[in-house]
Amino acid sequence: MADLLRQSEENGHRLQSLEADVAKSRTDQDQRIGALEHRVSAAATVAPVVQPVVQEPASSKPTAKPGTTKPAPGKSGTKAEPTPASVSTTTAATPEGDPGEVAYTQGFKLWEAGDFDGAIASLRSFTAAYPKHRRVSYANNLIGRSLMSKGKMQDAAATFLANYRNNPAGERAGDSLYYLGQAAMQLGQPGQACKVYQEFDAIYGSKARADLKKQVSDAKAQAQCS
Repeated sequence: MADLLRQSEENGHRLQSLEADVAKSRTDQDQRIGALEHRVSAAATVAPVVQPVVQEPASSKPTAKPGTTKPAPGKSGTKAEPTPASVSTTTAATPEGDPGEVAYTQGFKLWEAGDFDGAIASLRSFTAAYPKHRRVSYANNLIGRSLMSKGKMQDAAATFLANYRNNPAGERAGDSLYYLGQAAMQLGQPGQACKVYQEFDAIYGSKARADLKKQVSDAKAQAQCS
């Protein structure tokens, strides 16, 4: 009985320690997100130093015919969003007849074609209709990129921050942090951009895609982050 009581007390102590660690982790993340929101809000009050934004490049396709004209890449040298696995607008061609995938693909195609106003409207309709769909993280990231291409850096920064804050586990949350840093650079705030890249390293650095890591590394060099 004494052994059982002692074991029960030890288990209870371990459980309390685990709960304390989880609570501390959540508090740390909330503090980081709050700090980012504060910095973006502060940057938005400064008169923007907007540089000309070149249209984002379209996805490269191996079947493209020679001489096909595509938008020139922007200064950041970023790559276009990968083409969805399903590019057909018919429900039958999507995974298991997923209408959400169809809706997202329609918005993606508008963005890819350079119709940023149409893309923003279409992607926002998609997120409203399918708020739990895995493509919502993609859609919000593309909405932010569309706003950047239109020169609306403050709106883009707010969109990227919200995409990261509301769904940090989303498949494009890390990308949104990167583009948040790019928006800060366009607003003439390299110091804020460096803080965003530090957040990226802390949250996604060890598990981010290789291409995204390279983009963030190049962006830190451009911003002259220490």
